[in-house]
Amino acid sequence: MSTSPIDVVLIGGGIMSATLGSLIQRVQPDWSIRIYERLGAVAQESSNPWNNAGTGHAALCELNYMPEASDGSVDPAKAISINEQFQLSRQYWASLVAAGDLPEPNSFINPTPHMTFVRGRDNVRYLRKRFEALKEQPLFEDMEYSEDPAVIGEWTPLLTKKRNAKQRIAATRSTSGTDVDFGALTRSLVDNLVERGAELALNHQVRSIKRTKDGLWRLKVMHEVGKNQSEVTARFVFVGAGGGALHLLQKSGIPEINGFGGFPISGQFLRTTNPKIVAQHQAKVYGKAAVGAPPMSVPHLDTRVVDGETSLLFGPYAGFSPKFLKTGSWFDLPGSVRAGNLGPMLAVARDNFDLIKYLVGELLANRAKKLRALQEFMPTAKSEDWELITAGQRVQVMKKDAKKGGVLQFGTEVVAAEDGSIAGLLGASPGASTAVPIMLDLLKRCFPDRYDGWVPTLKGLIPTMGTTLNDRPEEARRVLAETADTLGLAQKALTE
Repeated sequence: MSTSPIDVVLIGGGIMSATLGSLIQRVQPDWSIRIYERLGAVAQESSNPWNNAGTGHAALCELNYMPEASDGSVDPAKAISINEQFQLSRQYWASLVAAGDLPEPNSFINPTPHMTFVRGRDNVRYLRKRFEALKEQPLFEDMEYSEDPAVIGEWTPLLTKKRNAKQRIAATRSTSGTDVDFGALTRSLVDNLVERGAELALNHQVRSIKRTKDGLWRLKVMHEVGKNQSEVTARFVFVGAGGGALHLLQKSGIPEINGFGGFPISGQFLRTTNPKIVAQHQAKVYGKAAVGAPPMSVPHLDTRVVDGETSLLFGPYAGFSPKFLKTGSWFDLPGSVRAGNLGPMLAVARDNFDLIKYLVGELLANRAKKLRALQEFMPTAKSEDWELITAGQRVQVMKKDAKKGGVLQFGTEVVAAEDGSIAGLLGASPGASTAVPIMLDLLKRCFPDRYDGWVPTLKGLIPTMGTTLNDRPEEARRVLAETADTLGLAQKALTE
C-alpha cells in the first residue's frame, strides 16, 4: 500500500461505505479509495442479512412513517418521501446491473409483497384512513385494502388460519414490495470497487483520527491479526462504521459531533425454514408498534431470501446491550459519554419512560411470551418450528434540543466537518434502503466545489435525481416499470 495520502478512506465495510465508494469511483475515477474493515469480511454487522429484516423500505407497509395525529388525521408526506428515496436506490442498482457492475439482481433483491396487518376496531379504523390517504398517490397506486378474512387469507394464509372469526382485522397489500439482501449487495459493490482499483483492508481497525497541520487526516490503524500498527493520511474520510461511528467521530475532534450520544438497542428474531410453513407465506407483513417501542421494533412476519434460500422471520424482540456493535465492547456506551452529551442523554432518559418500560418488558419476556407475540400474527405457530436468532445492534441518535435539552432521534443523520473533509453516519432504519440518496446528499455537502460537475454522470445513473416522481404519475409508472424490469421484479405472477 502506498504511503502517499489516500484521496478517500472509507471506515467500515457496510452498505453505506460500499455505496459512497461506488458513487465516488464513477464521478471521480482517478481518486484512490481504501476501505478499512475491522472484521475478516465485509457486511458482517448491520448489513448482514440476518442482522436486519431486509425490507426495501418504501413506506408501503411501515406504519411508523405515517402515525395518527392527535386530531385523528394521517399525513402521507413522510411515507411519500421515504418511497421517493428508495426509488433513487433502485435506479442506481438497476444502472449497475445494466452495466454489468452488479451480478444477477435476484442475488440481492427479490419481489416480495409488502403488507400491513392490524387487529381491533381502532387499529382497523386507522389503517382504513391510511389507505384512503395513500391510494391516490402514484407511488402507492398498487396498494389494496381489505377487512375480509377470506381475501386476507388469499394474500397470505398464515394470518387467518384458525384465527378467531369474531376478531376484527384489516390489511393492505402492495405487490411492488421487495426483499433485499443487503449483505450480498454490499459484497457485490465492494467486489466491483476492488476490481476498479480500490483497496480493501480486512481485519484492520482504525483506532484514532487526527487532523494534521496541512488539513489532512492521520489515521492510526491496527492490523487485528498481526497486531501491528500503521499510520496513513487521507484527504477525505467517511466513517461508515455503524455503531462504531460515534466513537471515531468523537476521536476526530470535530466540533460538529459535540452533543451527540448513542442509545443501543439489540434484537432477536424467530426464524423458520420449515418448507411447509414457508410455502404458505410470501410477504413482509408489518403491524403496529407497542406503546413506547422504537420504530425498529415494529412486529413483522417476513419472507427472507438469503443465498437463494427462503425462510420466514418474526420479530424483532428488542433488548438492551451497552455494545454499539454486535462484535463490540461492553464499554461502548459508557465510553461514549462526554461532557457535551451527558445533558442530552439524561434528558432523553427523563423523557422516554415508555421506551424504558418497553425495553424492560422485552428483556423479561421468556420464549413462551415471544411465541404468543408470533401467534398474534400466525395463530397456528408452534414453538418447535421456530429458532431464536440474534439480530444486529442498532444505535439510535441522541442529540441536543433547545427546548427539551435532548431528544432521541429515530432515523439516520450525517455529521460532517465544516470543511467537508470528514463525515460520518449515525442512526439506523431506514438507512440501508435509502443509502443512495443519503450518500448523494453527503457528496453535495462535502464536495460543494465539485458536485455540479458530477451531476451529469450521476443523472446518467439515477435519472430522476433532483426531482420527484409522485407528482408526475406517468413518469412514476414508467420509471418504476423500467427499474422493476431491470431488477427482475416484474414477476407479479408470483403473488397472484
